[in-house]
Amino acid sequence: QVHLWESGGDSVQTGGSLRLYCDVSGDIGGGDSVCMAWFRQVEGKEREGVAGVYVDLGSKYYADSVKGRFTISHYRDDKVYLQMNSVQPEDSGMYYCAAGARCYGYNVLSPSAMDNWGQGTQVTVSS
Repeated sequence: QVHLWESGGDSVQTGGSLRLYCDVSGDIGGGDSVCMAWFRQVEGKEREGVAGVYVDLGSKYYADSVKGRFTISHYRDDKVYLQMNSVQPEDSGMYYCAAGARCYGYNVLSPSAMDNWGQGTQVTVSS
């Protein structure tokens, strides 16, 4: 059974930086269709993909809104980090780490591609 848990969420001012961490217990598997990703959700809105990585291929995908500012990194033992730079108030939300085994191309940023989710960590960016 796979469990994911996030940490690193905090309150930060506009223009600041933050790093989110995702740890995994259990085996998420391997292969070209296995991916991990970060999603965020604001109350009343749908969960949106922020950044994703294919664990074996190393390919990375980003939402247009975070390109050039956020970086996703995957390490052995399936630790995944999200480095957030130049944060803006619209980056606020609950951030979730997820893993999936049915990923292909940009659907790494789609919640429907994910099989396992963490509980989330809150990020608040103040102006």
